[in-house]
Amino acid sequence: MPQPLSANTIALVKATVPALAQHGSAITTAMYARLFQDDHIRALFNHANQGESGAQVHALAGAILAYAQNIDNLGALTPVVERIAHKHIGYHILPEHYPFVANALLAAIKEVLGDVASDEILAAWGEAYWFLAEILKAREVVLRDEIMHLEGGWTGWREFTVADKIRESDVITSFILRPKDGGPVLRHKPGQYLTFRFSSADQPDMKRNYSISCAPNGEYYRISVKREENGQGGSRHLHDGVQIGDILEVTPPAGEFFLSERPQRPVVLLSGGVGLTPMISMMETIATDHPTLKTYYVHGTMNSATHAMDDHVKDLAKGHGDIRVATFYSAPHDNDVAGETHDEDGFVTIDWLSQNTPIHDADFYLCGPKPFLRAFVGGLSLAGVPNDRIHYEFFGPADELMAA
Repeated sequence: MPQPLSANTIALVKATVPALAQHGSAITTAMYARLFQDDHIRALFNHANQGESGAQVHALAGAILAYAQNIDNLGALTPVVERIAHKHIGYHILPEHYPFVANALLAAIKEVLGDVASDEILAAWGEAYWFLAEILKAREVVLRDEIMHLEGGWTGWREFTVADKIRESDVITSFILRPKDGGPVLRHKPGQYLTFRFSSADQPDMKRNYSISCAPNGEYYRISVKREENGQGGSRHLHDGVQIGDILEVTPPAGEFFLSERPQRPVVLLSGGVGLTPMISMMETIATDHPTLKTYYVHGTMNSATHAMDDHVKDLAKGHGDIRVATFYSAPHDNDVAGETHDEDGFVTIDWLSQNTPIHDADFYLCGPKPFLRAFVGGLSLAGVPNDRIHYEFFGPADELMAA
């Protein structure tokens, strides 16, 4: 643990809160512009999050503001620190990368705030940055050490062979990945993700996160990926460019979103669209490791053409005996009939969950598109579900969710 921040530093950082609230996104925009002048630092980032929406810019601005607001109460930031540490494991961020961010951040603060950013203010922010950086680095050391002491663990990028490619629906394809070196693979926690590095003809050195969609087995991973027509190219490359026998580079499983090893109460798995992927990993694990766990799997998708792994889910539920499955189709085809191909027309609602699941007694695990999560993370909380029972995964800058 680094030395505590001085009272003067805390006071100076908190004094910048109004300026950060007004100019935070301008500061982070300037920071990224400086960082990306260095090609090897630029290559560390997932640039799908740097697109026209500026999601990562706004997310980082919100995180910096939250840090300033809570600099005398850092316990409030523990979940965010854990999330960042796992992301750094996935993207293989190392201690030597931190000074680049420090220099870019302080220069950006000076550039945007001008004379307001006095030498004293910049010194305080430098001290505050390195205080947080040391906390993150220490946590990342622990995570890497834990990974390396488990069978099949590794650090950095490891080569995996695409052993199979399975069409799950009109839009989702699964990829079975086995290590090229023939060794075992780390048994992930159900719900965690892998980070990939690959290149396409029009976009070199892409980095993407994809949830693992199988139970831990020590031999292979499965990811199930939706082809995004308007995305940044990662999913299209996997669907159209990657074939059986190809090699992909992967970092170890990471993520703080996962099924408890010893569930203490009923579980509700709630997903939208391709958000089903970590739920399948959890379902398979529950089916084999938790034979008495009351489980409710509620999934929303457009119709039978987009609905992946339906038969597999039903087989898992039937074999377990205490897994209940409910599927909602928001835009059913003419041959989709409620009660036959799916359970309900329309969208999942908080009212439906209140009437059909043990909403006040269960742990909720959520994964889906941003509007889906925005609705249910907040909606469940307003319905009286304690925040520590609402667990969710979101890929990309979860700025609005963190704020909620």
